[in-house]
Amino acid sequence: MTSSAPVGPTEHPLLPGASPATIRSFLVPEDRPTFVAAYEAALDEARGALDLSPVLELVEDWRRVALVQADPVRFRRAVHRAAEIATGEPATADEPFEVTRSRAGL
Repeated sequence: MTSSAPVGPTEHPLLPGASPATIRSFLVPEDRPTFVAAYEAALDEARGALDLSPVLELVEDWRRVALVQADPVRFRRAVHRAAEIATGEPATADEPFEVTRSRAGL
């Protein structure tokens, strides 16, 4: 049994039940290693407890993050705007994204 079914023209690939590989592909590059590490930790926890709940919860949480990040340009623009609102200072174009993201509290 495969985990990925064909997606119809009206279905977004990040609907509930999205595979971890699909989720990872929609994340901004900065978040992919964090997701993979968290996923591996949840798998280890599930393996030890014989309970998939940690994996399912993590996948759903990250699926939501991937939905927000599916348009990376829009996501980065929103982070810049959030940083400006949070700090009252404009985010400069040359500021590293992780710095801007931290200033935004994300």
